[in-house]
Amino acid sequence: QVQLVESGGGLVQAGGSLRVSCAASGRTFSRNAMGWFRQAPGKEREFVATISWSGGSTNYADFVKGRFTISRDNAKNTVYLQMNSLKPEDTAVYYCAASSTHYTSGMAYNYDYWGQGTQVTVSS
Repeated sequence: QVQLVESGGGLVQAGGSLRVSCAASGRTFSRNAMGWFRQAPGKEREFVATISWSGGSTNYADFVKGRFTISRDNAKNTVYLQMNSLKPEDTAVYYCAASSTHYTSGMAYNYDYWGQGTQVTVSS
């Protein structure tokens, strides 16, 4: 059974940092792009960041550029999202997803597998 399990969410003050992780099991995703999305209460799920299968290419939503960094460790079948300079508007459930392709994509329909999400709350 394929599973993506996020961890590392929590409560942090504005300006602080968190690193969320996503561990995959059941199959390897070393040849697949991976992504992070988020959903805030009352809002639609939105793209945050994506990384190609090799880690050589990344893309970010404009609202996180310069603050968030996506990375991956294919040996551990794990992808990370380092979040710095957090703002209250970053409060959301953060979801990890595995793409059906090698290459980066900000479109949710390109992702076949999804985790259950981890809550990130940023207080002002």
